[in-house]
Amino acid sequence: MSDAPNQPMPAIASWLLTPLSYLVLLGRAIIFRVAGFGQFTRFAGACVRGMFDGRAWFRRERLLRQLYQGGTASIPVVAITGGFIGMILAFEGYRQFQAIGQEARLGGVINISIVKQIGPVLAAVMIAGRVGCSLTAELGTMRVTEQLDAMRAMGSDPVRVLVVPRFLACLLVTPALTIASNLCGIVGGFLITTQFYKADVALYWRYSEQFVGTFDIFSGLLKSVFFGGSIGLIACWKGFSCKAGAEGVGEATTDSFVTSFVAIILESLVLAKVLNDIDYAISGGITSVFR
Repeated sequence: MSDAPNQPMPAIASWLLTPLSYLVLLGRAIIFRVAGFGQFTRFAGACVRGMFDGRAWFRRERLLRQLYQGGTASIPVVAITGGFIGMILAFEGYRQFQAIGQEARLGGVINISIVKQIGPVLAAVMIAGRVGCSLTAELGTMRVTEQLDAMRAMGSDPVRVLVVPRFLACLLVTPALTIASNLCGIVGGFLITTQFYKADVALYWRYSEQFVGTFDIFSGLLKSVFFGGSIGLIACWKGFSCKAGAEGVGEATTDSFVTSFVAIILESLVLAKVLNDIDYAISGGITSVFR
């Protein structure tokens, strides 16, 4: 019997399998992401439970070392970046406000932008790049060299010993660095507006005081707490789940920063909506810089 009629079948099968293979790959990717999110949720729950363990606060050496590496050592880069951002806002906004004769009110716009949004987000991004990537690389190396498995074999919980101090450090240093970023940004905008463009100093601060309220400062610091917690959890989780080898550690480090950055932006969007609604309900209206 001739096999000629069966010859076109491989081409047809290949044509049919191509879309099916894409569908299979899509399904695998979705399942992988859902499973990874579930594992991350369990990891975050274990970290939060460990935070309320009194022993976590008595590991002073680990906590203080993380506070220094993540906080004190990060002050220069956060302060410099915040100061330049304030200057850039002043350069970009002054001519626009001068065109309508309201250059003295620029201080209110610069300061409210820095305190509510730019300062917290900028500090968080700097921490994600400098501290988060370092945590991921450190914990990823420990995973690759099987140090985490050795700790489990000796009856020690790596999450409580390694993750909790790092998570607490990120949670504590992010608001502090946000304050530093805010102050430097405010000073930078003030110097350019009043010293370079010669705007009235008294009016600059008067409009800033009228426009920036206590709730605005509180909302920015509250955002920074969420940002710091997300950075700590994501960085540690990426380190704990990285693939073997130096390439795996590098991929985990990159993925840590990208995921943290996306989380920061999404949280900023959601919190901006929620906190603005709360502020509107409390104050009963909108505070405008042009009033």
